[in-house]
Amino acid sequence: MCRSIKTLRPPYTEDAGEDDVRAAALQYVRKISGFRAPAAHNRAAFDEAVEAVAAATQDLLDALEVRGRTAPGGGTAPPAR
Repeated sequence: MCRSIKTLRPPYTEDAGEDDVRAAALQYVRKISGFRAPAAHNRAAFDEAVEAVAAATQDLLDALEVRGRTAPGGGTAPPAR
């Protein structure tokens, strides 16, 4: 779907911050809405969707329990795209 959205949980990244979460949310909303930059009359709905997706993403990341510290298949985490 959105290949430019990176995995934000360990062991893929140890330092995903608020900016990373918001960037992923923005990319997701852009993808599903079909708008890179919405028209003025859609701006509020677009911004609200980005904030809702970012909040849900942060809630998910906060709730995940990461048991292993290596990427699936062993070894180290794959390089970021």
